[in-house]
Amino acid sequence: MNETTHPARQRPAGGGPRLVGTVVCALLLALGNLVTGYLAFLAHAVGPAGPWDTEGLAHANHAAALGLALALVTALLAWVFVKAEWVGRGWFAAPAVLAVAVLLRLTLLAPSL
Repeated sequence: MNETTHPARQRPAGGGPRLVGTVVCALLLALGNLVTGYLAFLAHAVGPAGPWDTEGLAHANHAAALGLALALVTALLAWVFVKAEWVGRGWFAAPAVLAVAVLLRLTLLAPSL
């Protein structure tokens, strides 16, 4: 059989600029996921020292909210980079897992005073 591929789906012969774009996008996404993971870790690890420690609870909630916002930004960046075909669809997994972890911390696993 004579199978032809769509011209828009063919990869360019020169891989130099595409490789640089892939590396830069992967580094940006990895950095975003690393910072989001650190904020999610802080949100889960920090708890109130006692019934008087409202400040510690507030800081943990702020870390969780910032982590959720950063997970959303990283997921949107991943969407743009996947649409541009610079990275694979696997880059959606880390922001999704981190967003679920932070949402759990904000709702079901929220410490109380």
